[in-house]
Amino acid sequence: MTIQTAFTYITGAISELYDEREAANIAHIVMEYLTGMSKLDRIVHKTKILSPDQNQRLKIAIEALQRHEPVQYITGTSWFYGMELVVNKNVLIPRPETEELVEWMVQDAADRHRLHLLDVGTGSGCIPLALKKSLPAAHVSAIDVSEGALEVARSNASRQRLEVNFHLMDALDPAQLATLPEFDMIVSNPPYITQSEQKTMQELVWGFEPSLALFVPDNDALLFYRHISIMAQQKLFPGGALYFEINEALGKEVVALMEELGYKEVTLKQDMFGKDRMVKGRRI
Repeated sequence: MTIQTAFTYITGAISELYDEREAANIAHIVMEYLTGMSKLDRIVHKTKILSPDQNQRLKIAIEALQRHEPVQYITGTSWFYGMELVVNKNVLIPRPETEELVEWMVQDAADRHRLHLLDVGTGSGCIPLALKKSLPAAHVSAIDVSEGALEVARSNASRQRLEVNFHLMDALDPAQLATLPEFDMIVSNPPYITQSEQKTMQELVWGFEPSLALFVPDNDALLFYRHISIMAQQKLFPGGALYFEINEALGKEVVALMEELGYKEVTLKQDMFGKDRMVKGRRI
C-alpha cells in the first residue's frame, strides 16, 4: 500500500463516523504518525510503499478509530499552545478553548515581576507548561490526585525542558490543600460535566478519557469550584486572581458562587465559539 492509498483507505474507513473534513484531518495525523513525514513530504512521496510494520500499525490505528478512540490516544500526542505533548488515557486531551484561558492569564500577568502560579487538577500539565513557556520567570506549581496523570505531566515538562513543580494532592481534601504556600494566580479546569450530561456526549469522550477528570455528581455540579474557591481565598496573596474553565451551562452559577465567597471583579468570558467558558475573580 502506498502513502496515497493509505490516506484514502483511512478516510473511507471512518467516513461514517466523521464528516469529510474531519476524516481528512484525522487521516493526516495518522499518516504523519505512521511515516514521520510532513504533509508536504507525503505529497512528494505519495507513491512510496509502506513497510510491513507501517501496514500493521495502520491496521491497528483504523481498528481503534472505528471503536471511536480519539486519534490523540492512538498517536500518543496532542498539540497545545505550540507544544507537542504526550497524552494517554490517564489524562484529558487538551482543548483549544483551554489555550484561551492560558492566554487570558498571560495577558493579565504581562507587567508582573514576582509571580507564583498554581494549576489545580493539572492532567497532562498543559496549563502550567504553557504558562511557564510564556512567563519563564514565574514560579509554577501544579497538583493532581492521579499519580498516572502526574507521570504524564512530568514527562511533558521534561520533553519541553520547562520547570514546573508537580505534587500529588487531592483538591477536595482541605488538610492537603492547607500545606500549599501562597500564590499570585490560581487556575483550574476541574471536572464539571454532570453524570446526566454523559448521555448527550460523544462516545469518543466518555468512552476513553478518564472519568475522574470529567464528571461530577448531578446533585453537586459546583463541587470542585466551591472547594477550590474556598482554598484560593486562603492561598491567594491579596489582589491575587482565581481562574476557572467552566461548563458552559454553569457560568452564572460559578459567578454567583465566587461572589458569595467574597471574590471581587468576577468576570465571565466567552470562548472562540461564543460559549461561556472562563471565569476570573480577584481576592481583595
